[in-house]
Amino acid sequence: MSLEVDIKKKFKGFCLDVNFKTEDHSLGILGASGCGKSMTLKCIAGIEKPDEGRIVLDGKVLFDARQKINLPPQMRKTGYLFQNYALFPTMTVQKNVEAGIQVKDRRQRQEKAHQFIAMMGLEGLEGRLPGQLSGGQQQRAALARMLASEPEMILLDEPFSALDTYLRDALQREMKRMTDQFKGHVIIVSHSRDELYRLCHSMAVMGDGRILHMDETKAVFDRPEYVQAARLTGCKNISKIEMLGAYEVIASDWGLKLVTGRKVTDDVTHIGIRAHHFIPVYEHEHEDQINCFPVRLLEIEESPFEIHYFMQNTDASDKAPVWWKVPKFAVNESAQQNMPVYLKVSPEDIMLLK
Repeated sequence: MSLEVDIKKKFKGFCLDVNFKTEDHSLGILGASGCGKSMTLKCIAGIEKPDEGRIVLDGKVLFDARQKINLPPQMRKTGYLFQNYALFPTMTVQKNVEAGIQVKDRRQRQEKAHQFIAMMGLEGLEGRLPGQLSGGQQQRAALARMLASEPEMILLDEPFSALDTYLRDALQREMKRMTDQFKGHVIIVSHSRDELYRLCHSMAVMGDGRILHMDETKAVFDRPEYVQAARLTGCKNISKIEMLGAYEVIASDWGLKLVTGRKVTDDVTHIGIRAHHFIPVYEHEHEDQINCFPVRLLEIEESPFEIHYFMQNTDASDKAPVWWKVPKFAVNESAQQNMPVYLKVSPEDIMLLK
């Protein structure tokens, strides 16, 4: 099972230049709005035609500009779930699902549609129009129609962007079960790192029309490799560096000398530290520990489940603060009043970025 994509498509002021190969069951593409995620899916599905390149699914050529091969969407056997679900507004749930089934016999088509309606938990809603459904019900109807077409590959374009938090979490669990059971490729594009972390085994980080970094999802979060990839995966602390040695740098934005766990190569320009990786150190504990620096509190922000502390290196009062996040369950009133005098970070938690 493999998917190869090597395509280019030019627009006014933008160039899509995507090249990747995956043998993984589920791939997430993470990127900001306008980076080319949805256009990549449309090119794979056959909705858009690249200017050049090649797309191959399990040895079957879907597109090859040189050989003038461009299979239409219906011949690519891909199921595409649009952001707005694209249900036919004047057709019932039953008819919408039947529309995805390539069976001539009416009774067989109805029976097959009912199977997928039941699979998506929509029994009793067969006669409703899309406008009479909730957002979650619309999504499940669109998924039922897509799966009923028996695709070899599923393409999901920001599938949860229009849903509220509670419904999004519930449907992500359903989506995970569904994609785990699906035998073909699943590609999900999103600007939500949390969605892709939960749903995809592999992840590609996309920016400015190209793939910046691709690996197993957990590996991308551990070692994003690029500044833009680190930001997209939620890193709050990124600083330019001056290289002092193979394992030592100055983080110029914070005025800190730090030891790294990995060798600093010539192409590394920044470091990143995730906000939850800082460790508080109190004065009586400080014994010249590695990567331990004195701090003073500048500001506190509260979110529903975390406390955010903005701490400045007291030896560099003209430098930017670092962002330290602590779960609320780990914070009590005495901790609020007794702030650490130092923060430290493990060399292994310092990400080297290009």
